Amino acid sequence: MTAKAEIRIPIHTDSDIVTARQQGRALAQETGFNGSDLTVISTAISEVARNIVEHATSGEIILRAVNETPRPGLVVVARDNGPGIPDLSLAMQDGYSTGKGLGLGLPGSRRLMDEFEIVSEVGSGTTVTMKKWSR
Repeated sequence: MTAKAEIRIPIHTDSDIVTARQQGRALAQETGFNGSDLTVISTAISEVARNIVEHATSGEIILRAVNETPRPGLVVVARDNGPGIPDLSLAMQDGYSTGKGLGLGLPGSRRLMDEFEIVSEVGSGTTVTMKKWSR
């Protein structure tokens, strides 16, 4: 695997969500993922990118292939300068939504990926960092 620099995708509109999903899937495939893992990764990327569009209006998705362990992986960072999340524990519960969604985005993404971290400050924005390791 040739190491690529990180890929940054600005997120403003629904079409940016599609771009992030496609580029994440392509990088995951280059990193050695296949089958259902490609669907899982692209779905998680789509969910966090959609949160940026719906709640923060703009942000970015950063994709990076990694080799921190004996197996390759993919790191996805979703970052925005939106309003932030006042209650992270509530936001991570299935079914909780402040928008028009089903409230499955963040908790669903956490379940899909191997590692998940979220940091949010009201008035400053939110950063979600997710990792998936190749089997």
